[in-house]
Amino acid sequence: MRRIKDWPAAERPREKLLARGAEYLSEAELLALILRTGDAASGTSAVDQARILLDRFGSLRALARANAVELCRIRGVGPAKAAELLAMFELARRFAGETLPPGARFTSSEEVFRHYHERLRDRRKEVFLALLLDSKNRVLREVLVSEGSLTASIVHPREVFAPVVRESAAAVLFVHNHPSGDPTPSREDLEITGRLQEAGTLMGVRVLDHIIIGSDCYVSFVDRGLMG
Repeated sequence: MRRIKDWPAAERPREKLLARGAEYLSEAELLALILRTGDAASGTSAVDQARILLDRFGSLRALARANAVELCRIRGVGPAKAAELLAMFELARRFAGETLPPGARFTSSEEVFRHYHERLRDRRKEVFLALLLDSKNRVLREVLVSEGSLTASIVHPREVFAPVVRESAAAVLFVHNHPSGDPTPSREDLEITGRLQEAGTLMGVRVLDHIIIGSDCYVSFVDRGLMG
């Protein structure tokens, strides 16, 4: 097959992007710019390599969930290319869920979902976050409480409320993801939330909500009437 540099200039991904804009490139062409080269042994170009990746994983989002081992199983993708892809997808997630500036406020569970959706939806482990708030429900700080297994996070009130005390927070809001994509609260989720509410009551800290992020949807304990 011809190398990309042998293609007409108007068909080369880099030249097309610079001349017309990134929005005119296909997913394979955009990935090709990250990969830069194909597989010399099989004669594939970077665009061919990108198409192979998309075909093998089924979609761009599924590719974004792949780890280094899975990527390196694809012919022509070694540790360097795998690292580049992982870095690209992680940057995209961080950009989509930029850290909240101190003083920011959420006025609804939907706003929380929109902020954390892209950041958490593809995580393979459960990530449990606590948002520490002041007396006017303004964000003081975001705290990573735990990062658990594929099926569960172990969350203890002690770990949750230690930073609450240090920051003199008046309220707290909990957010975590379900790697399965289904945000339906598990029995463990209900039990953990109950324990955290009890601890908050004892400490005089308001527990405002617990929001579980799924693949394209979420569950708010308050909206569902699950907060006692």
